[in-house]
Amino acid sequence: MMKKMIAMMMALMMVLTLTAATAEEASDKQYVLDKGTLVVGITDFAPMDFKDENGEWIGFDADVARAFAAELGVAVEFVEIDWDNKILELDGKAVDCIWNGMTLTEAVLAAMECSNPYMNNAQVVIVPADKAEQYQTVESLAELSFAAEAGSAGEAVLNELGLNVTPVAAQADALMEVAAGTSDAAVIDSLMAAAMIGEGTNYAQLTYTIGLNSEEYGVGFRKGSDLAAELNAFLVKTYADGSLITTAETYDVQVALIEQK
Repeated sequence: MMKKMIAMMMALMMVLTLTAATAEEASDKQYVLDKGTLVVGITDFAPMDFKDENGEWIGFDADVARAFAAELGVAVEFVEIDWDNKILELDGKAVDCIWNGMTLTEAVLAAMECSNPYMNNAQVVIVPADKAEQYQTVESLAELSFAAEAGSAGEAVLNELGLNVTPVAAQADALMEVAAGTSDAAVIDSLMAAAMIGEGTNYAQLTYTIGLNSEEYGVGFRKGSDLAAELNAFLVKTYADGSLITTAETYDVQVALIEQK
């Protein structure tokens, strides 16, 4: 009898130990705290994530990610990723989150634990400024060759419309394709378009014409991650104290900011 009771107690202890270990593994926050670094997956995407003259990552998303890491009490590390492989990078723990003006698509929401939306956006058509008048409707785009970032919302909307699209590595590459004349047009995020094309930019000869959709940005963590809720609380706090709005004003994206409450 005594042996049976001891065996039962040992079995119960093993179950409790395994349960505790599973709970520990399930806490993404604890994983990040233990290693002391929040690794953020990004691409070069002004005004959200881009390098300053000293090679440091800045931008609305980069600045907020840095502040969130400080709130957690860890360092931040920015890693440029292949956007088309963002889910693999996240699940494989090469990065801890995707924080790069990421559109909350059905595919993203199914694959990641996402924050609440924090910014409005749209996918817009980019063409040479001297041809803009020709491309003011979706119907007028039928014969154009487009460039769009692989795995992006821009590529997805072009495919949905049945338009001719060539995937490229980044949104900046899509702009270069149009500037070089190797693609007739591109589709990129409206916030990037506002920052990177037109008078006073490196792409003064380009402009945007029509928007193809409306969408919202969010931050993606591993499925089931408790860091999404932590970030939601942080966004509410920083919106209320005004610091999130100040950061948005720094990069002139305040009109797109979504109230956090």
